[in-house]
Amino acid sequence: MAHAKNHDYHILPPSIWPLAGALAAGVMLAGSVLMVSPNISPENKFLGIGHNTPWFFLGGLVAVLYVMFAWWSEVTHEGQTGDHTPVVRIGLRYGFILFIMSEVMFFSAWFWTFFKHALYPMGPLSPIQDGVWPPEGIVLFDPWHLPLINTLILLCSGCAATWAHHALVHENNNREAMKQGLILAVVLGLLFTFFQAYEYSHAAFGFAGNIYGASFFMATGFHGFHVIIGTIFLTVCLIRTYKGHFTPEQHVGFEAAAWYWHFVDVVWLFLFAAVYIWGSA
Repeated sequence: MAHAKNHDYHILPPSIWPLAGALAAGVMLAGSVLMVSPNISPENKFLGIGHNTPWFFLGGLVAVLYVMFAWWSEVTHEGQTGDHTPVVRIGLRYGFILFIMSEVMFFSAWFWTFFKHALYPMGPLSPIQDGVWPPEGIVLFDPWHLPLINTLILLCSGCAATWAHHALVHENNNREAMKQGLILAVVLGLLFTFFQAYEYSHAAFGFAGNIYGASFFMATGFHGFHVIIGTIFLTVCLIRTYKGHFTPEQHVGFEAAAWYWHFVDVVWLFLFAAVYIWGSA
């Protein structure tokens, strides 16, 4: 009884994961800089690492992924053992909302650069290009073919995630419908990624050499990366569903995955409207 909890908060024991995550992220960042730096040649190495050597970056990436897996496994265990009280769940929701707000600002930067160069195009290499958007020689995608199909796929995936959430909360913990909705959402997310890669492979412009290609691939590419992360997020929720996790009253992890997936949907709608439709008008 001396250790009985008489409050609604979760007092965390000392954890190595915040420090390990910071160190792993620092190694990954330094490795990415060393990998692309043009000033590092075989004759001028840093810590034995030369130009276009990905091992330092990959080592940091593996460490980051391990920290994420171990840390979130502990959080999941805490939720299953009753540490996520109603007050704790409110804090987790607020924290995830702040994370999504930071993601909104991240994508706002890419929309900003796209609109800036579209409304005020400037050619740093040739004054002939001034006032021309997209730059001369750029063949754009038809927004009403594969981009439209991908839009419908992602929206249907969001609907499937909502169906799974509705089955859990409003259909008296209907596990089978929840599993079916999550499976459909994951499959459609994978299909979206496949079509996006297919579209990239048939692009008539590259990332380097023109501001349109750089803006296009950075905006849509980072969105594609978020789709992959969201698909993994939903897959983890599907696995947890098969293990019997989540109840109608306590499912913060699934809520976070659904919110993230809907955020990805909304960003794509803006990308489709701004980059594909307006940008090709």
